[in-house]
Amino acid sequence: MCICVNCHYVDRCMTYHAVEHQHQQPHLTENPSFEPVEPSINVNIRPKEDYIEMEWDVVGCLSFKAEMGKWSKLRPGELVPT
Repeated sequence: MCICVNCHYVDRCMTYHAVEHQHQQPHLTENPSFEPVEPSINVNIRPKEDYIEMEWDVVGCLSFKAEMGKWSKLRPGELVPT
């Protein structure tokens, strides 16, 4: 799971914005202003019958500042991305 969903900076982070783009999800912000220090991204590639599924997860970041449930606070009622 992407650590960003519990990060204080998720709504203005350039890396999370790129992950949203890769997942073709609506952005929390159109103009992110926070550039994180040394984010680490895992990309899982799963071949399917007629396409390739790719899942991008930020698994480490020196800028990570825990704020449990931050993503959920910004998108109440929506399922947390996994």
